[in-house]
Amino acid sequence: MMPRDTPHTLVIVPGLRAHVPDHWQTRLAAKRPNTIIVPSFERDKHDLTGRVADLHHVIDNATAPVTIVAHSAGVLTTVHWALHHHHHDHPVRGALLATPPDLARPLGPQYPTLEQLHSCGWTPIPQTPLPFPSIVAASTNDDLADFTNIRTLAHTWGSRFIDIGPVGHLNPTSGYGDWPGAEALLHILHGMTHTPAHANRVA
Repeated sequence: MMPRDTPHTLVIVPGLRAHVPDHWQTRLAAKRPNTIIVPSFERDKHDLTGRVADLHHVIDNATAPVTIVAHSAGVLTTVHWALHHHHHDHPVRGALLATPPDLARPLGPQYPTLEQLHSCGWTPIPQTPLPFPSIVAASTNDDLADFTNIRTLAHTWGSRFIDIGPVGHLNPTSGYGDWPGAEALLHILHGMTHTPAHANRVA
């Protein structure tokens, strides 16, 4: 376990969205020093390879150990990156993985179809243990994911699974804006060893 006061870089991995000033990831980045937002906002929504490359570039150029904060499809970008690119030159301290989609249901008319996502490599979702401590924060009423499916993914990734209640997809449309739970979960993450834990509930 890395000491909590070790300097680190917070890396924000967005989902398939544009820059949103009111998104909790944007607000978290504004409050935290040494934070980098992965610059994938202008990429085509199909482009997994480019998003993984963007994340790899940020991590590869980090000057301190990295803590990842990923949301939605950014979680899938993170696990695909971990499968193919993780190394120890700049170790990942841990990852907070918030409300990933399960890609078992359409994402909506403004997003690629499941068939298009599959053709671009988004599925199958990697189901191998992550090589760093992680927390999966799951919503009980997310339109883009089944709660049980996300619990199963968390188990396969070796992540600590935390029920964050009925928060929708944890975005401004669902009323988040600020998400104070991010700071609480980062505190838990920084105290974790690389050992899966039982599910918990964080209000």
